[in-house]
Amino acid sequence: MTGLREGEALERGNLKVWRHISRTVGAEAITLRVLECAPGESPGLRNRDSNEVLYVLEGEGTFFLDGEPHRVGPETGIYLHPGVCLTIQNPGPAPLTILSSQCPDPGPSLSFEAAPTLPVGGVSASLRAPLVRFSERETHVAEDGRWYRVLVDGEVGSASVTQFIGAIPPGRAPDHFHEYEEVLCILAGSGRVWASQTCAPIERGSCVFLPRRQPHCVENTGGDELRLLGVFYPAGSPAVRYPASETAPCS
Repeated sequence: MTGLREGEALERGNLKVWRHISRTVGAEAITLRVLECAPGESPGLRNRDSNEVLYVLEGEGTFFLDGEPHRVGPETGIYLHPGVCLTIQNPGPAPLTILSSQCPDPGPSLSFEAAPTLPVGGVSASLRAPLVRFSERETHVAEDGRWYRVLVDGEVGSASVTQFIGAIPPGRAPDHFHEYEEVLCILAGSGRVWASQTCAPIERGSCVFLPRRQPHCVENTGGDELRLLGVFYPAGSPAVRYPASETAPCS
């Protein structure tokens, strides 16, 4: 588990990139990184061979996807097809902070290039609109008060990665496991994340990796709901979970 801006960032122009979760910490396919764009225009960042999902955590601006402009703000989910070049334009004055997950892990190197801010007829030109806003999505509520909204899934072309926002009321969610790898970033609230019999404190900005079939749960120790961003691979429904008392099936 790491903090949002913990560790050394790679810097290029007005862009900082923190790489938190990858194969180096045991993930088989999924990654989690934080992008911070200061006011101005970023260099182009090419997503070469991965399916990538983004989430705007803080700030407002324009994302150019192969030069196609899209206005973005907090609580916006974005899907990048393999091959799309992302350029970020931040009018300021505050930084624009983005969470990114890529599958499969492309490795630590980044592919920077000249920033296209006019349509260039790239991959994104022939694809459906890749943006989804939290306020426009349906809420699914569980009996214990937990809820979630799916942002990025097959509806916007993401067949292999799912991105969602979930909320947990005060208390501890049931221990369970999934048949997918998952990364979490805590958006609001505080508590603990349990993995089998061990736990670690979490708060806004905490980044968590959950391996496939790892028994776990999130406990909300505060008085208000705990809200998190989740991304998992392979794609599916956040509602599908298996009680930790069950034996995880063999590969």
